Amino acid sequence: MHPTTELYGRGVYRFLMSRQWVILTLIALLLIPTMIRLGIWQMHRYEERTARNQLVTDALAAEPVPVEKLTAPGHTVTSAERYRTVTAKGRFDTEDEVVVRRRTNADDEVGYHVLTPFVLDDGRVLLVNRGWIPSDGPSQTTFPKVPAPPAGEITVEGRLMPSETTAASGIKNLQGLPDRQIMLINSEQQARRLDARVLGGYIAQTAPEPKGDTPELLGDPGKEDAALNYAYAFQWWLFSAAVPVGWVVLARREARDRAQKTADRSGTTKSEPAAV
Repeated sequence: MHPTTELYGRGVYRFLMSRQWVILTLIALLLIPTMIRLGIWQMHRYEERTARNQLVTDALAAEPVPVEKLTAPGHTVTSAERYRTVTAKGRFDTEDEVVVRRRTNADDEVGYHVLTPFVLDDGRVLLVNRGWIPSDGPSQTTFPKVPAPPAGEITVEGRLMPSETTAASGIKNLQGLPDRQIMLINSEQQARRLDARVLGGYIAQTAPEPKGDTPELLGDPGKEDAALNYAYAFQWWLFSAAVPVGWVVLARREARDRAQKTADRSGTTKSEPAAV
């Protein structure tokens, strides 16, 4: 029998009980379930983003409907209703118009969104986000110059959106702001401010388009890159499979090297001449 092969049967893997290898093994045992969980989390993100993308596609492809068919005072806009194109007939109430602070346009410039109450024929109010306008200057303490909407009775069209909340958006609803400035578009808060029957949610106006350059209408909702999460999920699972494989390779290499060193020492001892 080859000396190296013979030594494998003499407890050559006892080094696995050393402090270094115990720590390495524990790290490997922790990494495997962690990476599996990360892969599952990425797969859940993939499913969520795929579902959202499908909702956006379905909503944008649907025919416009009167806003009263999808929302009412006190109604919470659902995920299936979000982005649906709706129409409304009435007139803009610019006297109660407010601006939403710290909003960006397509070029990531910071400015305001213009939120104008739209009074329907039956007296109920629909909140309309007419789009983005730039700040007048470095100070945001004064009400900015806002282009006027069309006067008289008109029909507007837009995408239905749920009310904004701090929990969903991460935007703090700051108090003590300058007059006619808000942080969140929330139909319940605006109903109290206006003392009116405000339809749940609001719409992001898509038509009619403004005559001037501003307000800039908000763009179509973008689709999220769900395929990236799918790739990340399999990447984490491959990593989790590679950990035990790598551990075995390292252990076998360590055992082979130790066995070879022991065999070399044994051979050297046997070749030395006996003392006279």
